[in-house]
Amino acid sequence: MTRYIFITGGVVSSLGKGLGSAALGALLQARGYKVRLCKLDPYLNVDPGTMSPFQHGEVYVTEDGAETDLDLGHYERFTGVPARKNDNITTGQVYTEVLAKERRGDYLGATIQVIPHITNEIKDFILEKEGTADFVLCEIGGTVGDIESLPFLETIRQFGNEVGRERALFIHVTLLPYIPAAGELKTKPTQHSVKELMGYGIRPDILLCRAERPIEDDERRKIALFCNLPEKKVIPALDVSTIYEVPLAYHGEGLDHQVMDSFGIKDLHNLDLTIWNDIVGRIKEPEGTVRIAIVGKYTNLADSYKSLNESLVHGGIANNVKVKLEFIEAELFERENVADHLLGIHGILVPGGFGARGTEGKIKAVQFARERKVPYFGICLGMQMAIIEASRNLCGIKDATSSEFVNEGKAGEHVVGLMTEWESEDGKEQRGEDADLGGTMRLGAYPAKLIEGSKVAEIYGSTEISERHRHRYEVNINYKERLEEQGCIFSGLSPDGELPEIVERDDHPWFVGVQFHPELKSKPFDPHPLFVSFIKAAVEQGRLF
Repeated sequence: MTRYIFITGGVVSSLGKGLGSAALGALLQARGYKVRLCKLDPYLNVDPGTMSPFQHGEVYVTEDGAETDLDLGHYERFTGVPARKNDNITTGQVYTEVLAKERRGDYLGATIQVIPHITNEIKDFILEKEGTADFVLCEIGGTVGDIESLPFLETIRQFGNEVGRERALFIHVTLLPYIPAAGELKTKPTQHSVKELMGYGIRPDILLCRAERPIEDDERRKIALFCNLPEKKVIPALDVSTIYEVPLAYHGEGLDHQVMDSFGIKDLHNLDLTIWNDIVGRIKEPEGTVRIAIVGKYTNLADSYKSLNESLVHGGIANNVKVKLEFIEAELFERENVADHLLGIHGILVPGGFGARGTEGKIKAVQFARERKVPYFGICLGMQMAIIEASRNLCGIKDATSSEFVNEGKAGEHVVGLMTEWESEDGKEQRGEDADLGGTMRLGAYPAKLIEGSKVAEIYGSTEISERHRHRYEVNINYKERLEEQGCIFSGLSPDGELPEIVERDDHPWFVGVQFHPELKSKPFDPHPLFVSFIKAAVEQGRLF
């Protein structure tokens, strides 16, 4: 029998619903249960794929090729359960499906309404997880009171009534702000948030109260009294030094125990938190520090590179070092001396991105890393920048560029071009120059073959790999021989040998560019080998100083 846990949030956004869901999933796993996590997003976009990273943060790509919310990355990193296409749904997807059914005549001429047609569609999304896990944790995006969230709140209200309270649990994440002038935490925002939620017919079973200071017993009693809950169901969620401490902190406050209690489960499973204690111990007591420069174009919002940032931390955990991330806006290098900012850096990483802005600065960062023998890791666009840099400065193709930048005034010889066809499980996929942007990229997991004896084959310990992709442009294979003459090694190719997947250099201690996104598969308890190796190289670089 599958039990359902719905996580809502109130007062303000960014309270950590996604992180809380992931941490609770990890705790239930530690008790021996099978979990699955999903998210309902209120925005009207069909998916986050065409949304600005400044607004939405990174786009997380699942193994089966869905562009999803970044919280699904948290779910995977904390539980190891691969996210799927049907683990994230938006209002836009719901309405698109309902309207398609209406056009086909599936509703037999009925008047289409939010209730029951929209709510039933959302309900079907939740119910399709039945039997796939012991617990399904479902996060509702946004905050209580948002008009966009109303159909989702109404759906889970109905769902809770239909499956019964013994199978449905509601957790509400709320804020206890500290007011310095008063010298105390304030409970009124939480009270009002719960009142709003109850106005929709949902009574929370557990309150997860975010606070920057300890919540005193008097405050917990007050919250319990006014929110109509037992005091033990008011769980403090205090700030911690690392997100990987959250499962331990929430367990310490009794969250998982109260979940069991609310379901009436007399849990006999042995709780094993060894792995989380080990991870936190390594983070808090490192043997050294390495400085990694991330040269990108979305550096003003850390969530734009969320999976990347965490993967570098994972590499640090594996090497027992603290990874200090230094974000540098790529356009800065178009105005200032690169060395002024990169001297003393132990590793340089150029991440993925779209558009021409900042690319010339990224190319200068690649050149600095290549010439100064600083460990370099290029991901997606970062690999393409490495190819353009080598084409210009080593192959003599002075106007080498990508066809992606032509419409932005960057004409030249296209050593990187639009991918018009590629092989997938469904056969050959094709797209044209004028195709829609949304959902038309090479998305999801694809295999690649590595050259025997190459650095990446040594890192992976295999010559056959599978990695997740998200891109429209690819290095032009026709330039392979000219680039190889200048020290580039195309050490990873698609199985048909047509698409370059990995490039490295034979004259550099650690220089790797990959077309895929390895950060999407890294976990604190299972770090991606490329990040482990990159941070190890950065440690060695630090010893040279």
